[in-house]
Amino acid sequence: MIKKKKNEIWRPQYPFRSNFHKINGLRMHYLDEGKGDPVLFVHGNPTWSFYWRNLILPLRKNHRCVAIDHIGCGLSEKPSEKKYPFTLERRIGDLCQMIERLNLKKITLVAHDWGGAIGMGAAERLPERFDKFVLMNTAAFLSSSCPFRIRVCRTPFLGRWAVQGWNAFAVAATLMAIDNRKKMTREVSAGLLSPYNNWANRLAVYRFVKDIPLSPKHPSYPTLLEIEKKLPMFREKPILLIWGMHDWCFSPEFLKRFLQFFPDAETHRFDDAGHYVVEDASERMTPIIEAFLSGKKQEA
Repeated sequence: MIKKKKNEIWRPQYPFRSNFHKINGLRMHYLDEGKGDPVLFVHGNPTWSFYWRNLILPLRKNHRCVAIDHIGCGLSEKPSEKKYPFTLERRIGDLCQMIERLNLKKITLVAHDWGGAIGMGAAERLPERFDKFVLMNTAAFLSSSCPFRIRVCRTPFLGRWAVQGWNAFAVAATLMAIDNRKKMTREVSAGLLSPYNNWANRLAVYRFVKDIPLSPKHPSYPTLLEIEKKLPMFREKPILLIWGMHDWCFSPEFLKRFLQFFPDAETHRFDDAGHYVVEDASERMTPIIEAFLSGKKQEA
């Protein structure tokens, strides 16, 4: 556990010991809590391992919970663009290295937002290490859908100033990505925003937005296309889909698309949850995930 610093009102909600590995010379932060078969938590943008706290706390009693912070995010090192490419391809490579470094086997992947593409990309490259999949409000396939408010954040000048200068993307998420506003307390909001407290520390947030491949000319387009093509290789694996149905970004249409790839997936829809579905519904999700990990199916 990291020593609490002044004004870190969020720290009591994150009672975990921090660990670090160097991946290609950069320090990647991760949590490693509990024992048993590993549950690998892969976050998206603009969150970090803090997002998973309310699932890790109960699940670590019977499972080894590993939650990474992508390079540039959370408590991981925050390099400049000269030192790190901030691409989907590199992030998949980082995750594969961490999996091999920790020698994780029989993995259950739990992924949200960009974590879906990154996590499924790693699973396709290391399929022998993955057993089960829990995907929530994410994508691992190409889509031309991109809300206007995200497209604005991708613009070269205004977008960069909005995301890195004013922290508009991360702050807006604390307001628009959750349905139950009572759960977005000062402590939770501070925790989600804490790593992104200045221009330099928000670089990864901006580059994640820029890395959305909306056309074949985008450098990450071939990587995401390859992930999409290989999704059917996991059709026979146990898959759990959990969706906040009020997500304006990864809308229910993304869930429908996943069900085309995985028609037999156990599916749970939360009509009163948004994009930050774990913040909205962690208490209801926990027994569903616990049953899934034990091989039992709960009724949707």
